[in-house]
Amino acid sequence: MTAADKPTLFFIPFPVFSHFVAAVKTAELLLERDNRLQINVLVLKFVVKNEIADFIKKKSTNQKPAVRDAVAGALNGRESNIPAGIVVDMFCTTMADVAEEFGIPSYVYFTCGAANLGMMFHAQSLVDDLGGDLSEFEDPGRFVAVPGYKNPFPTSVTPALILDKERRDYFLEMMRRFRRAKGILVNSFLELEDYAIKTLSEDTKLPPVYPVGPVLQDSGEEIRLDFKELMDWLDGQPDSSVVFLCFGTRGGGAFDDAQVKEIAAGIERSGRRFIWSLRKQSPHGPNFFPSDYETFDEILPAGFPNGSGKVIGWAPQAAVLAHRAVGGFVSHCGWNSILESVWFGVPVAVWPLSAEQQANAFQLVREFETAVEIKMDYRAGGGEKVPAEKIEGAIRELMDLNNPIRLNAKELKEKSRTTLLPNQSSSNFLAKFARDFI
Repeated sequence: MTAADKPTLFFIPFPVFSHFVAAVKTAELLLERDNRLQINVLVLKFVVKNEIADFIKKKSTNQKPAVRDAVAGALNGRESNIPAGIVVDMFCTTMADVAEEFGIPSYVYFTCGAANLGMMFHAQSLVDDLGGDLSEFEDPGRFVAVPGYKNPFPTSVTPALILDKERRDYFLEMMRRFRRAKGILVNSFLELEDYAIKTLSEDTKLPPVYPVGPVLQDSGEEIRLDFKELMDWLDGQPDSSVVFLCFGTRGGGAFDDAQVKEIAAGIERSGRRFIWSLRKQSPHGPNFFPSDYETFDEILPAGFPNGSGKVIGWAPQAAVLAHRAVGGFVSHCGWNSILESVWFGVPVAVWPLSAEQQANAFQLVREFETAVEIKMDYRAGGGEKVPAEKIEGAIRELMDLNNPIRLNAKELKEKSRTTLLPNQSSSNFLAKFARDFI
């Protein structure tokens, strides 16, 4: 079969690294399971520094002509009965218009969790189908029933996209486009979010959902070589003795000077070995990309660290979590970070910052029971300061080797390692997606 004869999918990832990696690796997994496919990954102009929100609103639409030309060129001369389709990132759903122009199906790649997807559909349905509003989520003291969550959902951890009235129209239109898709790929797996995936699958008003994860970034030897001093230090530490504090690509600079000093005091009082990825807050605020400090002396208390740990800039998160010495993870609870903590069996202390991270933190603590809480409903930029005593207590609880969250994390790790093996759940969903498409 020649390339021109193969059913063809076009993946259009959101142009930030984590979304791009997830799309490429998922494409590779699909090709491994069905060699009848041909997959083209269309690379949009990458987001630079602080342009993410602007890209979502305007710049993805501006790149439609280039995407249209790429698709037209690839399909030129093919027989019309050969299947073709477009897989758009959750933040690039306007690209589904290109699929409609060519009369081919569009699919959505949702790079967050299945429960979060269910909540977003629920919020959109409250407005569009039931003629209501989203006021029930705006009272932070309530607990509400949300499809996909086994436990009552605290409104204080509602994702920012649902609460943001300025972006309400964008959110609702995005979810309407999700509903019109031929199917939705989700970077999760059945054994992790069985209840949420079952709830989505049983809703006949939704397109088919295909949990195909966990799709992770590399933690290989080449990364270890780039951070030799850090990894050599970890090699010298006892098993499960180091707590790792890392708050994501943007979250590393989410804290002001006062909060940084509280974190340092909390770490020191806990008495635990540590690695802390600390970056400098953008002058534009906590929701913008951070930079590196020229020297940590300008921000950290005198005498800190005292030899029991490392303060670094950007961290190779997956490589650190993979190390036997790491026994706990203080995290912002981005979905990729959650999947990595599951894959490596490392329990978490939750400290969410933005986006859907508060809801993810709720899942870790209440639904998965693999985490302890620092501040589940924390929102960067809100002016709240978490005291050193609370940070100290959470680290001590997290690093307690007898804490039952460790056993739960170990069990999820074992399940995550099998799900992409032949005839296991995510592998089967990948094969089903390919069959349904063809």
